[in-house]
Amino acid sequence: QVQLAESGGGSVRTGGSLRLTCTASGYSIDSVCLAWFRQVAEKEREEVAHISNNGSSNYEASVKGRFTISKDDATNTLSLQMDSLKPEDTALYYCAAEVQWAWLLRGGNWSDSSAYDYWGQGTQVAVSS
Repeated sequence: QVQLAESGGGSVRTGGSLRLTCTASGYSIDSVCLAWFRQVAEKEREEVAHISNNGSSNYEASVKGRFTISKDDATNTLSLQMDSLKPEDTALYYCAAEVQWAWLLRGGNWSDSSAYDYWGQGTQVAVSS
């Protein structure tokens, strides 16, 4: 069982920065598939970025070059550094995790929210113009 807790959301102006942190407990993240998703009202949850257990990462097109995902296996922490924020980044941000074998059984699609069993409670990011 993996428990996830996000922190670091807030309100900033366009061009500002925020750093989201997701602390995991109950399981070591060095063998877990990790991702950040975001959701705005009445829309589906969308993947923002993911990082594999070997550290390789990828980003949704609109955040590439502005956001950086990282993880620290020693502290069991996932982070998302968000720079050059835009109003369209406003959303509730979630960290998601799944143990690798289960994630693969569910199809191994990083952007498929149903591939992840474990979610944080969400942290709100608001960017004003």
